[in-house]
Amino acid sequence: MRQIIPDDWKKRINNFRLDLDARFDSALFSSLRGTRELYERYSAFMDRFYVGGWKRWVFVEPLSEAATIGLGGLVLMLALAIPAFRETADEDWLKKSDLAVTFLDRYGNPIGSRGIKHNDSIPLEDFPDNLIKATLATEDRRFYDHFGIDIAGTARALVTNAQAGGVRQGGSSISQQLAKNLFLSNERTIERKVNEAFLAIWLETRLTKNEILKLYLDRAYMGGGTFGVDGAAHFYFNKSVRDINLSEAAMLAGLFKAPTKFAPHINLPAARARANVVLDNLVDAGFMTEGQVFGARRNPAFAVDRRDESSPNYFLDYAFDEMRKLVDTFPKSYTERVFVVRTSIDMNVQHAADEAVENQLRQFGRDYHATQAATVVSDLDGGIRAMVGGRDYGASQFNRATDAYRQPGSSFKPYVYTTALLNGYKPTSIVVDGPVCIGNWCPQNYGHSYSGSVTLTQAITRSINVVPVKLSIALGGKDGPKAGRAKIVEVARRFGLKAPLPDTPSMPIGSDEVTVLEHAVAYATFPNKGKAVTPHSVLEVRTGAGDLVWRWDRDGPKPRQAIPASVAADMAGMMSHVVSEGTARRAALDGIPTAGKTGTTNAYRDAWFVGYTGNFTCAVWYGNDDYSPTNRMTGGSLPAQTWHDIMLAAHQGVEVKELPGVGMGEKLPQAANAAMAQAGQPKTLEIKPGPPPILTRRGAEVLVQVEKMLDEAARVAEKAAPADPRKPGKPVSSSALAFPENYAAATADGVATPALRKN
Repeated sequence: MRQIIPDDWKKRINNFRLDLDARFDSALFSSLRGTRELYERYSAFMDRFYVGGWKRWVFVEPLSEAATIGLGGLVLMLALAIPAFRETADEDWLKKSDLAVTFLDRYGNPIGSRGIKHNDSIPLEDFPDNLIKATLATEDRRFYDHFGIDIAGTARALVTNAQAGGVRQGGSSISQQLAKNLFLSNERTIERKVNEAFLAIWLETRLTKNEILKLYLDRAYMGGGTFGVDGAAHFYFNKSVRDINLSEAAMLAGLFKAPTKFAPHINLPAARARANVVLDNLVDAGFMTEGQVFGARRNPAFAVDRRDESSPNYFLDYAFDEMRKLVDTFPKSYTERVFVVRTSIDMNVQHAADEAVENQLRQFGRDYHATQAATVVSDLDGGIRAMVGGRDYGASQFNRATDAYRQPGSSFKPYVYTTALLNGYKPTSIVVDGPVCIGNWCPQNYGHSYSGSVTLTQAITRSINVVPVKLSIALGGKDGPKAGRAKIVEVARRFGLKAPLPDTPSMPIGSDEVTVLEHAVAYATFPNKGKAVTPHSVLEVRTGAGDLVWRWDRDGPKPRQAIPASVAADMAGMMSHVVSEGTARRAALDGIPTAGKTGTTNAYRDAWFVGYTGNFTCAVWYGNDDYSPTNRMTGGSLPAQTWHDIMLAAHQGVEVKELPGVGMGEKLPQAANAAMAQAGQPKTLEIKPGPPPILTRRGAEVLVQVEKMLDEAARVAEKAAPADPRKPGKPVSSSALAFPENYAAATADGVATPALRKN
């Protein structure tokens, strides 16, 4: 390399490098010297403003600290305000409102409504003066004096609540409450309160005080599904807000705090007590005198009786939730918020379901220690014909048909048997009912006994637990039981189950949790020749003007082939034996082909019957909200009987369809019944579910032993006593009191059939 580069080039390169280094050093020295001179000039200039002594500590330092803290506060406020101002990104925020939906049944008859019920067309000048005063006195007395946040009112509320040890007084201004109603939720968090404060100030900069008050009176929720004071006046008093008197205005003003708690159609005494507090506020605020409110105290308001026990409230809640999701799929440009919806409900079936559940719980609920029930009736395209989400909607709005996840017990087994049929098994395939263990878990049958070799049809009919577990093991093959259970879950997903279904060894016998709604509609796959459908309540959506927006048969999801039709037919044939000769004999319908499966969980916490015909499918669940055990209730008792009563009403006036795999149901002609009666043959008695057996087999045996001891004592006493012809003979044996022969024999699924009683 040294030979390649000439010596003169080496000198030039070295000189260039020295020149470059000198220039860099010179520039750096000059810049540092210039910086020092600038600093000296700045220091000399600032020395002119130096303040020392007491002036510095009195004026300069506090102002400096205030400026520093203020700048930091502004940065923090900006960071906190950004999430709040994002809520105002919608340019149509002032017109934005919730849905207003009127629901019709499948035949076009109105059944109820959900969503907003408000009227914002009344100007503020037409609102009664006593209503405005009552609202301001109760909610925000300094409304026209503050900038959106009432500092004095907030401080007063904090002190009052601290002294009371709880929330006794609210500190939110009307502007803050309006901000919450327009943009935020009701969650009680610090983040929501911060956003509420910023949005209140934002509203004050864009609207006048009267506009804010008008919006608050129009948009506040007032209970009973109503928004705004005019809608509430019509709902509670059947009159316009223009016509209300002072006592009614006080009752309306009292609803702002807790509309559900103080709604007069639910709790009139509480509403009147709250109205009296509002009258006190009017006097305390100086808006009225005690003499002016005296008449309203003596004559409290009466509310219109709005109780409607026939309204299918659980179904309406479900349909409204479905409608919300449906509207979200509409184009963003679509701004319509008022709809008329035709639903799938059949009110005749709904009334029958309500009545059946209430009758069974009233008659046998105490004996069985069962307090709740849920049921869903669906047609074969997934349309919900009836829904009962609990015993009393007024007592609990929690929908147990759609939101409660409960163990299905043996009613889950049809998914296991379907998986087996899909993997080469047949209804006549033999499986040995014998001991089996997966790890440390060893399933037991209901009677703690085994039946030996049984067919799949016999196993599902008698609800044997061991067979589904053995099938899950066999389905996994070399990959183990876990792979077999994965196949079962995959088939259940095809049927439409969306529940989590975690993998556990006991999953094949129903230890995972499902909802009544999903379970009922999933069973529709069997009578549908293997096609799974989607549960739905909305059939047709129209605008308030009558324009068609959406229709299920045109726009809804189509049925999907989940399993082959032959497998569905085989399963229907197997499950029909459960009703005709197995654990669900109480569910049998005269002349209507029926199939289904009972289910009972550990400690009798849940009792199910899920069944279907060629027309409908229905699931019934009984249990308790707190998961406490029932008194030996099984799926073949109240659930099967309730299913029978509901489906009997559902098939009235309906052409009975053939059930694939079963055919048409068999019905004994009336003439044959008459002939049997004339021949002296006993009629077949329909066994209604009675109180559960209160004696165990061990208890019956003890009673028999006691009886023998009493008989022996009677014989000894008879021998020892002198003969007296006037004495009556030996009394009836105490065996009349011991009744082990009347003890209900338990079937494989635990169906207890009580002995017939003589009335």
